[in-house]
Amino acid sequence: MADAATHRLKTRAPYFDHVVSGKKPFEVRRDDRGFQRGDCLLLTETALEEDGEWRPTGREAEYEITYVLTGGQFGIEPGYVVLGLAKADVPRA
Repeated sequence: MADAATHRLKTRAPYFDHVVSGKKPFEVRRDDRGFQRGDCLLLTETALEEDGEWRPTGREAEYEITYVLTGGQFGIEPGYVVLGLAKADVPRA
């Protein structure tokens, strides 16, 4: 079995809060990184600035991928995945 990978992903503020609170225990992402069960997601919160750009807020949270549902089934577009998440660490300030 290969070593688990760490994927650093930007996540917009409202969705970051929902993941951290536990309301959203999943991520829907383009399947462009070879996500695998057991990999780590390091989510970096981004917020919309006055100039219209999304920039990091400094908040991060770490999760383990517990399940990978690949696209092309159940209404999920091919080329996308739904990733089940379990908290791996507390959010970083």
